[in-house]
Amino acid sequence: MKRRTFIGSAAAASIGVVACKSTNTSSTNTKEIFSLKNNINHSVCHWCFKDIPLEDFLIYLNELGVKAIDLMGPNEWPLLKKYNIHSTMCNGAEISLTEGWNDPQYHNILIKNYTEIIPKVAEAGYTNLICFSGNRKGMDDTIGLQNCINGLSKIIPLAEKHGVVIQMELFNQVDHPDYMCDKSAWGIQLCEGLKSENFKLLFDIYHMQIQEGDIIRSIQNNHKYFGHYHTAGVPGRNEIDDTQELYYPAIMRAILATGYTGYVAQEFIPKRENKLDSLKQGFTICDV
Repeated sequence: MKRRTFIGSAAAASIGVVACKSTNTSSTNTKEIFSLKNNINHSVCHWCFKDIPLEDFLIYLNELGVKAIDLMGPNEWPLLKKYNIHSTMCNGAEISLTEGWNDPQYHNILIKNYTEIIPKVAEAGYTNLICFSGNRKGMDDTIGLQNCINGLSKIIPLAEKHGVVIQMELFNQVDHPDYMCDKSAWGIQLCEGLKSENFKLLFDIYHMQIQEGDIIRSIQNNHKYFGHYHTAGVPGRNEIDDTQELYYPAIMRAILATGYTGYVAQEFIPKRENKLDSLKQGFTICDV
């Protein structure tokens, strides 16, 4: 399941949850057998574990000592606060992954949506709010870049006022064909055009390994433009262990060396039967 399918239904599915035996959190005392150094601030995207009700998932995160979750909107925030879980990347203002800031026909609705949600993000005590470039649909990248600058510049002053950071995610062309913000260089041009510390790039390691590679060098050279990180294994977007080609401990050390104090969110789709064991393994691998 891809995020473009999940993003519209996540809010409805995650509220009104019931107990779910699949988490199996009562079979062991997780706190006694699992601990993290937390040099990396850990987070996770719930959509990858969509068959586990959100409330059960939050309970499990508490047992692990992980206090953050990604891609949550206003409908989920009350449940997060119940379990003292921080929303490390908020959503809910975007239209879709394919309809974004590069197309002026969407600017009015996007400006309205972001103007409404930015103060709510700040009031809830959160910082990051996601956005998307949208697909090219035949548009030249230079024109799309300027369109993004024109549109986003209308909401950046409000983001600055409330201390909210708008973050555009980088995608690859295999999973998201025609998406415009598919190279870190293009995204960096956008950051430079907006000239605000309240606009950053969500550097998805999985996507950028597929699209351009040279992950560690990119982090070392361009980290000031990167406000958030996502993980997943390449190829396949599955577990981040030695079944795939990226060596995440080295990547995490490179991130730490930049002085980064934000969050790294697991966004892999587990293929093993025990998905929560895969999640624990992912946190452990990144816990350098």
